[in-house]
Amino acid sequence: MSIIPSFFGGRRTNVFDPFSLDIWDPFEGIPFNNNFRSLSDQVRSSEVASFAHTNIDWKETADAHVFKADLPGLKKEEVKVEVEDGRVLQIKGERNKENEEKGDTWHRVERSSGKFMRRFSLPENAKVDQVKAAMENGVLTVTVPKMEVKKADLKSIQISG
Repeated sequence: MSIIPSFFGGRRTNVFDPFSLDIWDPFEGIPFNNNFRSLSDQVRSSEVASFAHTNIDWKETADAHVFKADLPGLKKEEVKVEVEDGRVLQIKGERNKENEEKGDTWHRVERSSGKFMRRFSLPENAKVDQVKAAMENGVLTVTVPKMEVKKADLKSIQISG
């Protein structure tokens, strides 16, 4: 896997992950007015970006579109699946931070918390009124049945010569 070399400000960022939180900021170190924050600070403070690593697979089978989202540690009550404007599948939720107890010493915090939202434009053959969702072992499965597309009648024409 390729990464941006360290001569870009000494940071290493995954080139292939558009949601990577370790972002190379070309303006880092340049003094700005205090009203502006660096790009990396803005991304880190964004609630959506803090949990943007929600991986979702979308496969199309013969009779449905199937979405699978990895949501470890979330309960089904913490996730919403909606169809917006008749053709946009929206999956959103929130993972709350763990409560800090007095006397606890945190050595590392890598598990993300915050809100997430992913949206998918559904094709015209989607039966949006029959969407089903199920959650099992931290995996959300959303099934969108497909309508049968009537194939056009084909008539062969003899070519005269």
